[in-house]
Amino acid sequence: MEMDLNMEWVKVQLFVRKRFDEVLDVQTILYIIGLQELGMNHQSLRKEQKIDVIHIGVCSVLLPLGYYQKIGFDDDGWPHFKNIKKLPNEIVGEQQDVFMKKAIINYLRL
Repeated sequence: MEMDLNMEWVKVQLFVRKRFDEVLDVQTILYIIGLQELGMNHQSLRKEQKIDVIHIGVCSVLLPLGYYQKIGFDDDGWPHFKNIKKLPNEIVGEQQDVFMKKAIINYLRL
C-alpha cells in the first residue's frame, strides 16, 4: 500500500514539475489547488490571503472524501466550506502528510 502511495505521489511530483519546472511540497501544491479553485493566477497576496488559499486547497481535496461541503461564495467570489466529518485525531505529523498526499492524489484523478 505504501509503495502504491509513493508511486502515485511520484506521478503527482512529475506532473507539477512539468508544469512549474520544480518539485513542490504538499503545502505548495495545496496553494496551487486553492488558486485553481479560485480561478486565480499566482499573484502578490498578503500572508493571511495565502493561508486562506491553502485552506481552500485543503477543503477542496478533502471535499470528495466527505470531510467538507461547499456552502457558497462570499462577495469577493471566495468559496466557503462547512466541515461535515471530523478528521481522525490520530492524523498528526507524518501521518498528516500521508493523509494529505492521498487526498491530493484522489483530487487530481477527478
